[in-house]
Amino acid sequence: MSQDGIAAVDRLWLTVRREAEAIVAGDPAFGASLSAAILDHAGFADALAHRIGARLGKTAAERPQFARIARETFERVPDLVEAACRDLESIAVHDPATRGLLPPLLNFKGYVALQAFRVSNALWRQGRHDLALMLQSLSSDSLQVSIHPSASIGTSVFLDHATGIIVGALAVIGDEVTIMQNVTIGRRASRPDRAPRIGRGVLLSTGATVLGDVDIGDFARIGAGAVVEHDVPAGCTAVGVPARLTNCPEPAVSA
Repeated sequence: MSQDGIAAVDRLWLTVRREAEAIVAGDPAFGASLSAAILDHAGFADALAHRIGARLGKTAAERPQFARIARETFERVPDLVEAACRDLESIAVHDPATRGLLPPLLNFKGYVALQAFRVSNALWRQGRHDLALMLQSLSSDSLQVSIHPSASIGTSVFLDHATGIIVGALAVIGDEVTIMQNVTIGRRASRPDRAPRIGRGVLLSTGATVLGDVDIGDFARIGAGAVVEHDVPAGCTAVGVPARLTNCPEPAVSA
């Protein structure tokens, strides 16, 4: 992680701690839970690892075990912590229902599922496929988000509501993408070696399905319930079953 990345994570962690301290001061009933989740930890990576363990583990023994796996992965791949920082800041900026950094960190299962994926993806790239697939399965069971660890996902990504999201093997998702509930991104049986590629700033609305060897261009919008099996150019909106294009940008005209 770069020095700028370290500084950004430190600033975010200071803000999260201040939010937690303010809540405890205003309502001491939250003291024990916020201490365990936030205030007892030395830094953002430790608190995030604890959160992953708390959400994925089904027993008292499993929760610290999965927290340790996440913590050790963050130590080996510190860029994951910077990515988690960007994801959290993006939620606070773009979600009108959210004020502050602490609520999504504590309560948004899509955020935790995305960070659990980042851990599983790092494990996958290290050749620890069985453990990576176990984390995917636990995320699917506990958080209703199933992202294959071979997928590639950028930063500042928001899984909004995050129930019923499926991202298949080899899918590529760019930065600043928003994915609503019940979205499926997957391959076709006829071309199992090719998966969708989702560009920067794309919105995948509720119930959208993107299948096969397709490119979704930067800042495109996929409408609710749309089924996309062909490329969507940058800036266009795709709606319907099968999807058709609308609201595409006018081509530039030379002066």
